Amino acid sequence: MHCELNPTQAFWLGHLYVASMRNMPLSDYADSQALTLTDLLTWERRLSVQGLPVPPRCRPARFLSVEVVT
Repeated sequence: MHCELNPTQAFWLGHLYVASMRNMPLSDYADSQALTLTDLLTWERRLSVQGLPVPPRCRPARFLSVEVVT
């Protein structure tokens, strides 16, 4: 199936792909590009609902393993 993107879809999908390729969390990418995280997340969902292939998101570990030495 061939789907033509409109300029707005291409803009946001492009940003999502760059963030994914740089392995950056969307929050960090948004800050670096003067975008809002809310807009990135909204467009990620919107594009996905429209059936467009959305790149995987970088999800850094939330917890770190620590060793306690006594």
